[in-house]
Amino acid sequence: MNERSKGGAEQAMDSIQQRLTDYACALRYESLTPQAIHAAKSCVIDTLGALVCGFFGEPCRIARDLAARMPQADGVTVIGTRMKSTPDMAAFVNATTARYAELTDIYHLPGSAVAHPSDALTPVLAAAEHAHVGGRDFITAIVLAYEVGLQIAHVFRNDGFDNTNLGCLASAVGAGKVLGLSATQLAHCISMAIVPNNVLKQARRGRKSMFKAVAAGQAGRAGVFAALLARDGMEGPHLPFEGTAGWCKHVGGGRFTLGAMGGGAVPYKILDTRIKNRPAAGPAIACILAAEKLAPIDVGAVRKITVEVHQLAKNNTAPGERPWPLTSREDADHSTPFLVAATLRDGTVMLRSFDDAHLNDPDLRNLMQKVEVVVNAEFTHAYEHLPQQHRARLTVVTEDGRQLVAEAGGDADDLAAPRADAQIERKFREMTEDHLGKPRASAILERLWTLEAMRDVAEIAPCFALA
Repeated sequence: MNERSKGGAEQAMDSIQQRLTDYACALRYESLTPQAIHAAKSCVIDTLGALVCGFFGEPCRIARDLAARMPQADGVTVIGTRMKSTPDMAAFVNATTARYAELTDIYHLPGSAVAHPSDALTPVLAAAEHAHVGGRDFITAIVLAYEVGLQIAHVFRNDGFDNTNLGCLASAVGAGKVLGLSATQLAHCISMAIVPNNVLKQARRGRKSMFKAVAAGQAGRAGVFAALLARDGMEGPHLPFEGTAGWCKHVGGGRFTLGAMGGGAVPYKILDTRIKNRPAAGPAIACILAAEKLAPIDVGAVRKITVEVHQLAKNNTAPGERPWPLTSREDADHSTPFLVAATLRDGTVMLRSFDDAHLNDPDLRNLMQKVEVVVNAEFTHAYEHLPQQHRARLTVVTEDGRQLVAEAGGDADDLAAPRADAQIERKFREMTEDHLGKPRASAILERLWTLEAMRDVAEIAPCFALA
């Protein structure tokens, strides 16, 4: 790995770093399955739609204002604008904006850590635009980034660190791929991604701040920056995973061996990511879908609401017996009591469900206090085994003693269910048409479904300019 000390090259690279480097260097578009290629295009469409949807969020505006003070005429586009900045800064803004609306994909198969693999997608696009690569190279890098991040998700065992760390490594490897790094450079890139960049889980514990979305941008920026450093000859620390003070011991939760990686008879991990259909924490979506079957109801006539969920949903979106006072949208989109209350009153949950008017609404606050979230062992079993199901049940007791019951899960709307192209397109239009208009949204869909034919992915960002 260290070209200046040729005799120590083997000792400088550990086995995990070597495995990831070898896999990344060997992966070619021609080796991808049609299913993986199609999944990559679906993820690109979904993630860029989520970016447009979240464009006007406050942390996204702050990130853009910062990028505006770092202009680079021949740089990378801050998507949604005609402004260009450095590749790593554009990656920061675009990844933050894509994550903000809580509409990007999620991955959590039994035995894995929760991951949002599309955190790496816009950073890889930033590097791809910088390198002026074509659609096939970009697709290959997306499949690679998903593979690396999600393979590590299955061995990540430390709840003190955030899942955006997976996005940092995935962004670095994907960016390194489109930048054409050599094996030695890519190994350094991997090291410079994982040693200095480890986000603490405090980013999304307790009362949440706008940094919940920004953590994804910071991770993406760090990954792209590591690739740029490696391209220009910077060395990373030796033995980044397995050294005495390495990632395995202090961040990953222990030594591990990577399983079989995608290719040949092994399906690519990008096929297992799940695309959301509501703007909320993944474990709470089944509760929203169940509540929609009862909505709208007269909130003044409700005596009690019992929500049955699987264990992770209880842990992540309803950790207390009663909800804490909500002070931000970041709290609200991860609060089952709020999401259920808003759905029962309004019919569903949309981005405007998290505005100040909703957060401070006395009727919603009162209804939230009537929500009790309990663990259902059957639902936990369905979530923790394959084929996975995201199930929830609502029981609403009215003041006159009636019981209204609704369930969700196990059908085409289940978060674990694959999305048909028509569903992908419908969600994209819902996220973008108010800002882009129907003709532009249709034209973008047509171009992205044929992404493999694009000669230069720098053509993508201008399609999304909002001003």
